[in-house]
Amino acid sequence: MSASSSSSLFNLSLIRFRSLSSPRFLRLPPSPLRFGSISPRKFRAFSGTAMTTDAKDAGMDAVQRRLMFEDECILVDETDRVVGHDSKYNCHLMENIEAKNLLHRAFSVFLFNSNYELLLQQRSKAKVTFPLVWTNTCCSHPLYRDSELIEENALGVRNAAQRKLLDELGIVAEDVPVDEFTPLGRMLYKAPSDGKWGEHELDYLLFIVRDVKVEPNPDEVAEIKYVSREGLKELVRKADAGEEGLKLSPWFRLVVDNFLMKWWDHVEKGTLGEAVDMKTIHKL
Repeated sequence: MSASSSSSLFNLSLIRFRSLSSPRFLRLPPSPLRFGSISPRKFRAFSGTAMTTDAKDAGMDAVQRRLMFEDECILVDETDRVVGHDSKYNCHLMENIEAKNLLHRAFSVFLFNSNYELLLQQRSKAKVTFPLVWTNTCCSHPLYRDSELIEENALGVRNAAQRKLLDELGIVAEDVPVDEFTPLGRMLYKAPSDGKWGEHELDYLLFIVRDVKVEPNPDEVAEIKYVSREGLKELVRKADAGEEGLKLSPWFRLVVDNFLMKWWDHVEKGTLGEAVDMKTIHKL
């Protein structure tokens, strides 16, 4: 073989090597882990769930599907101690909730205007769990990221609430400063949505009184309304009677039945601080 032929083959091999080594061929999974601050037992092992469920859930709304696979929920034990993290998808599969007892941290916002009316939303038809049910202002999860893992004064959860109020209802951060949220308590509950999906949450209950501009995101919210106490009682009556096909989310109903009316008194009196109990985790 001539020197020129050898050189050509070497250059061709080099080109192939560079092509295969090009960054656009590398697919490195994103990692939200803080390696310096958590132990290895809290790592979520890669199981290929996203790939195996891809075809099965092809009919899922594109936005909701992206959130189900990209969002990492905070796994906790029944004392609210962080024990790891997993995808929103895995955390809401009833088979995981029942078999693995997966429990994740959540929050529920109750926003009142200056007339002390409570803002409610009807969840979008596209929602994977509990579509088209009526619920409190905003319900979601803090994610496994530094800003939403802050334990002191539930700051991580309050940061998450501010983020989701913008995502779901178009309420800008300036209208809902994190310092204005009052965490009143925590509850632990489990609720199936259908045969496949469900909730198992340790839920922070956040109250805030603000007049805000609302621009609902149709991917998240079908309808909104402000209700007085009497308006809420009528809504509950209709749900109980099965009128108009109206349904309430299970977590909202638990709050209505156990806490809301007495806490509403404190909202109107400006004494929410007197109702705070963040030491107790109510198992409902």
